[in-house]
Formats: sequence, structure tokens, C-alpha cells
Amino acid sequence: MFHGACFCGALHYEASGAPTHRGNCHCSMCRGTTGAPFVAWFTVPRAGFRYTQGKATRFHSSARVTRGFCPHCGTQLTFEEEGGADDIDVTVCSLDDPERLPPRKHICASSKRSWVKLADGLPEYRDGGDGG
Repeated sequence: MFHGACFCGALHYEASGAPTHRGNCHCSMCRGTTGAPFVAWFTVPRAGFRYTQGKATRFHSSARVTRGFCPHCGTQLTFEEEGGADDIDVTVCSLDDPERLPPRKHICASSKRSWVKLADGLPEYRDGGDGG
């Protein structure tokens, strides 16, 4: 079981199930919705994720993608693809203990900013990547 919250503490969640697809995403939408050069995500079964306090604001960042944010502080917590697998992506750094789920890859590396220099030795995938 994993627990996390938004920055201000208005939203709390728990996630269960084996985390998969642990990666840093460099796509323009992740950068745009966070203001960061990339975002660390992990994936769990949608049925294993629930808010234990508060209710997220949902934003359709594209025709098939919905992101969950705190309505008070703006922290992005989730990414859900409609019509895709029955899972949900959760921001690693919203976890109470993000050290438990370090990234295993970089995805959408073709969109990486030129000034981001990666030296962590993790595999880089031009698009979504494969595996966990």
C-alpha cells in the first residue's frame, strides 16, 4: 500500500497493487501541466487507487487524457487515459515516501528539453517505452 497527498494536504490518497511503468515523462503535456522539465510517474490498477480525503478536480489535457489536481493548491496527482488499460498513473513525488518508487526509465525522451542532461543510466524511450 502506498499513501500520498497534495502539497497543501487537502487531498490524500492510497494506492495498492504492484506498481508498474515507473518512469520520468518528458512530454510537452506533462511539462505544461506541472511547469517542470519532466514528471516521475508510477502506474497501479485503477481499482487500487482511491482518495481518502478530499476530491480532485479533473482536467482533460487532451481528447483521451484526464488529469487529477488538488482544487486548492494545484498539485497534479493522477493521469488517466480513457479507453486504455484499466490503470492509473500517479505522481511519484506526491507519495509520502517517494524513495520507495524510484524511476526505471525515461519516456517521451524525444520531447526532452535540450538543456536537460541525463546521467542516471536509465533507458530512454522516444515515446512511451515498454516494461516497468
